[in-house]
Amino acid sequence: MHSDSRMMRLLKRILSLCKRSEYKKETDDAVAKYLIVGLGNVGSEYEGTRHNAGFMVVDALAAEGEARWSLERHAYRAEVRHKGRSLVLIKPTTYMNLSGKAVNYWLQAEKLEVESLMVVVDDIALDPGIIRIKKQGAAGGHNGLTDIEEALGTQAYNRLRVGVGNRFSRGRQVDYVLGRFEPDELPAVEAAVKEACGAVRCFVTQGIDRTMNLYNKKGNAHAKEAAEPQEATEQT
Repeated sequence: MHSDSRMMRLLKRILSLCKRSEYKKETDDAVAKYLIVGLGNVGSEYEGTRHNAGFMVVDALAAEGEARWSLERHAYRAEVRHKGRSLVLIKPTTYMNLSGKAVNYWLQAEKLEVESLMVVVDDIALDPGIIRIKKQGAAGGHNGLTDIEEALGTQAYNRLRVGVGNRFSRGRQVDYVLGRFEPDELPAVEAAVKEACGAVRCFVTQGIDRTMNLYNKKGNAHAKEAAEPQEATEQT
């Protein structure tokens, strides 16, 4: 009799633990998830270059959340939390011109729709310190965006453009974007990275339209996070 009683208590305990595990899984699955892709080129020779402005933004987000990067398929990956949202950060290892391969893979791996994607990219049409957010549009000659468009089969995906300026002479664009920022540009670039982080946080909490309304302002290098005060993201 006592043996049967102990067995019943054990079975009830196991059932309770199973229910808790299922509840935790359901709760984790219910967390809104977003894929934030910073474009750039891997390798120490590209660190700090204009073409790696996208890497700079996701690096800043990871640092704020005290998250560590891990080398996974087609990308470095980190994950942070912000106000109940999960931000999957990736830095493609495919190099800029094949960015679409990594973006497409990670959208499928994370089971996300394109509406949950934000691509962060450098833009020579904007001065250093300026950011712009769009939810669709042409690649504008940017090879990374062109490859993403081809991989996804659409131009309708969110992108956050970080200005790097166009202080180069005719025929010198490649050298310019693969070069590092000048000392006098750094304060504006640092402000833009901070601004871009705020825009990403706004995107995951308030949506793309609200983010565009708040951040697409002329001369917006000094972050005005009216609806999204500065705070660190959390590591998951």
